[in-house]
Amino acid sequence: DGLPVSLTLGGLAMALALLLGCLAGAIAALHQNRIGDYSVMTLAMTGISLPTFVIAPLLILLFAVSLGWLPAGGWDTPGSAVLPVLALALPQVAVVARLMRGSMIEVLRQNYIRTARAKGLPEWRVVWRHALKPALMPVLSYLGPATAALITGSVVIEQIFSVPGLGRHFVQGALNRDYTVVMGVVVFYGTLIITFNFMVDLLYGLLDPRVRHD
Repeated sequence: DGLPVSLTLGGLAMALALLLGCLAGAIAALHQNRIGDYSVMTLAMTGISLPTFVIAPLLILLFAVSLGWLPAGGWDTPGSAVLPVLALALPQVAVVARLMRGSMIEVLRQNYIRTARAKGLPEWRVVWRHALKPALMPVLSYLGPATAALITGSVVIEQIFSVPGLGRHFVQGALNRDYTVVMGVVVFYGTLIITFNFMVDLLYGLLDPRVRHD
């Protein structure tokens, strides 16, 4: 019963992390050593430094208690998923942004990027058509373990927000000494990690033709 909830929570958090992280990293790379780059990297370092069990109560205090915009817990309405997804995604946004920035800077210095610019292509087309796919390779390498970590690492978030996912059952099983539940969840999490890493290996060929030919 908790599997769809954990998959939804982890999937939404990873989608948000990829969208915001890749966008922020690309902006930082295109404005290297300028105010945009420094701003993005400052926010990224802050996001990496703050663990989820610190971010989650701060979000509850701001958006649920002070402003009253969102519910503080539960999984009953679409609005109740906003704060858990944000709390789970923000550290991953910071990591993805740093990976994307470093990879994009390296790709933009390649000879074929200089050739594309010399042919008179607009900057947005150079980035979108020629630089984006190679720059995503390090992010893709991180994607497999990170996705499994988001699903398995939602134990704290599910406890704080009272989300009925696998992580909450895992904690309750450990407290009640229900070792069958604990071992079952651990085996399931291990299977997820292996599956996601295998899917990442398959996706390499879609982004890098050299891997496909090898």
